[in-house]
Amino acid sequence: MTIGLDWLPSTAFIYLLIFARVGTMLMLIPALGEQMIPARIRLGFALVFGLVLYPLLAAQMPALPGDVMAMLALLGHELAVGFILGAITRLVVMSAQVAGGIIAFQSGLSTAMVADPSQGGVQGAVIGSFLSLLGITLIFATDLHHTALAAIYHSYSYFTPTSTLLVDDAVQMVIRAVTSGFTVGVQMAAPFIVFGLIFNLGAGILARLMPQLQVFFVLMPANIGLGLILFALLLAMMMGWYLTHFEMTLEMLRG
Repeated sequence: MTIGLDWLPSTAFIYLLIFARVGTMLMLIPALGEQMIPARIRLGFALVFGLVLYPLLAAQMPALPGDVMAMLALLGHELAVGFILGAITRLVVMSAQVAGGIIAFQSGLSTAMVADPSQGGVQGAVIGSFLSLLGITLIFATDLHHTALAAIYHSYSYFTPTSTLLVDDAVQMVIRAVTSGFTVGVQMAAPFIVFGLIFNLGAGILARLMPQLQVFFVLMPANIGLGLILFALLLAMMMGWYLTHFEMTLEMLRG
């Protein structure tokens, strides 16, 4: 009895297409694609997750082309789709860094810098790094990473491997993601903007009333202390807003 191996090239090609999109998205998507996670673990998870999706998506995949250029075109299409969708979700969570920068500036902690592991070790405000790590922790704690995996699967319903890559629409989606991320970051830090305005206005009035007193030198510890107290009181609200925004973005990708 002979065993035919004609199915191997087609199977390998379909799996490669699935892995191209899944692997790219998993390298960029928040929580699952953080650089603090070793690359081998992320790569291994992408290979296993692609294997899980294979029986679910094999029927939607195109047949093995007879031309090498056609194969490369399909592979490039899947890489581009994965990069665009992964980058959109990555841009959304920049709201934590925006909020952390504003809070640090208004609280007098803008000079307190630390390496942010969620941003590849780039120096950032210590409050922004704390919010980023807390956001990643809450994503896992609330099982939103399951929603992220579901969004990867449902992306094939709207961006099929044979559909035309709409570059203009992709650019508009990226612009909206950047805009919404910045907007949410400012909304998270809105109480601190009001706090900084009132505190600095009061300090300026006090400096005019008592010129002999080094007002800003005296009030600097008070600014930091009140800022940290306000941060502790509003932390739950800020992270709830952050998680809601992240979930809405994933639900948009799921359709």
